[in-house]
Amino acid sequence: MRDNDASSKTLWFVGGAAVGVAIALLYAPMAGKDARKKLASQSLPGRSAFAGSGRDMIEKGRELYDRGRQIVDEAAEMFERGRKLMEDAPRETL
Repeated sequence: MRDNDASSKTLWFVGGAAVGVAIALLYAPMAGKDARKKLASQSLPGRSAFAGSGRDMIEKGRELYDRGRQIVDEAAEMFERGRKLMEDAPRETL
């Protein structure tokens, strides 16, 4: 769970930093053409960081899903074994 918190915080930090850089570049005293070039070059690392974080989160989600599915299958198997034991046990009469 802490890994998800850390990756979520990192993702938000990178996103905030990217927005901050974009705003700073837009308000900087620079020609429009130069500002657009600089903004485009700065956005590439942020874009790849977002894509990498998204892939990591999807992979962790798949791992959690698979583990949950395994736990459910094991619980169902244990339940079935218990049911069979109860059916096969001799009945006591009072």
